[in-house]
Amino acid sequence: MPHAACQTVPANQGGGTRRYPQVALDRRASFWVSAGVVAHTLWTSAAPAMTYRLYASEWHLTSTTTAAIFAIYPVVVVVVLILFGGLSDQIGRRATMLLGLGALILALAPDVPWLFVARAFMGVGVGLTTGPSTAAMVEFNEGGAPRRASVVATAAQAAGFAAALIVGGALTQYAPWPLHLVFWLLAFLIAALFTVTWFLPGPAESGAADGWTPRLPSVPRRARKAFAIATFAMTTAYTHGVMILSLGGQIAHDLVRSPNTLVNGSILAVFAIVSGVVSLLAKSLSTRTAMTAGAAASGAGMGLLAAATASHSMALFLSASAMTGAGYSLLFLSALDVINSATPVERRGGTLSALYLLGYLAVGVLAPILGRIATVHGPGVAVYLGAGVIGALSFATLGLASGLRRVADDERR
Repeated sequence: MPHAACQTVPANQGGGTRRYPQVALDRRASFWVSAGVVAHTLWTSAAPAMTYRLYASEWHLTSTTTAAIFAIYPVVVVVVLILFGGLSDQIGRRATMLLGLGALILALAPDVPWLFVARAFMGVGVGLTTGPSTAAMVEFNEGGAPRRASVVATAAQAAGFAAALIVGGALTQYAPWPLHLVFWLLAFLIAALFTVTWFLPGPAESGAADGWTPRLPSVPRRARKAFAIATFAMTTAYTHGVMILSLGGQIAHDLVRSPNTLVNGSILAVFAIVSGVVSLLAKSLSTRTAMTAGAAASGAGMGLLAAATASHSMALFLSASAMTGAGYSLLFLSALDVINSATPVERRGGTLSALYLLGYLAVGVLAPILGRIATVHGPGVAVYLGAGVIGALSFATLGLASGLRRVADDERR
């Protein structure tokens, strides 16, 4: 059980009175609450995955419209990160996470226009919480194993992803109100996260002395080489979401030939489950080894996915899901390692937001393109193109990973 501890906070910081909870969670509980906020970002992203085909059937949507519903989310995340990416370095991790979680409670959708609105609100919430929650995990982990925050953040994302697919599949298939209950559950979980996040302690307010003024997320000059490498790894990892969440449900349906969303969701969840397991097994790997192995696994997984689509082989599809899950995990883990080791604490929130910004930007660009191609030329062609793009990103990341040791040496100088 999380422990609560009374905390005395200075009445004046940076020339202004700041109010904190009279009772605050201890460092260990705060770490896990922050991990819960990290987990919700992938749950939120994947929440509609198993309902896309239902929307398309009941509301007569094309693949282009479905992809647009998916894409509005990362596009809004990108806009929020551009406008508010450095917010948590100015007003604090806790305050920024609370703003984001509050926005997500509004994410309910009775029809197609409101579905776009709901996904936009989801994007606002995730854009505000994704960088600060990851940064808070690093800061609350001080004194623990250096890689622990990155490993747990990767596992938390995988857990949120798997829960969205499996729980969402079960509720969509067997529970009443299949177009809404998934989102009511998500709203309930976010409300619970909001409540416990309220009790995060003052140390989560690092960098909050001067209040907030709008500014773009930025990267310290000394961390820019590391940031460039981490960006390729993160972008490669995040573009997997387009294949799994936007097209994966249709691919799984066509291969399994099952209308049962729980079965299809469980098949897609192989990606997330393998991702979580690999993140826990990779604790002893060096950052360079993890990034190299992740890029190789990602490229191999895309090859298997293309082969599964061409041959309609379920065994190849499951292999592709597992391989890409391993690749995602190792790429995400190594990207966080690179940023966390290269960025000073007072700039970490903005730098992580800039990293996520580019990852979500790639998703927001690729999803509607593949959706349009799927509408005009069929989902198979979209899969081949998407696999080719992600394979190319994987190859580029593989080459950049070889320079990690030299970049690390430069950062120490």
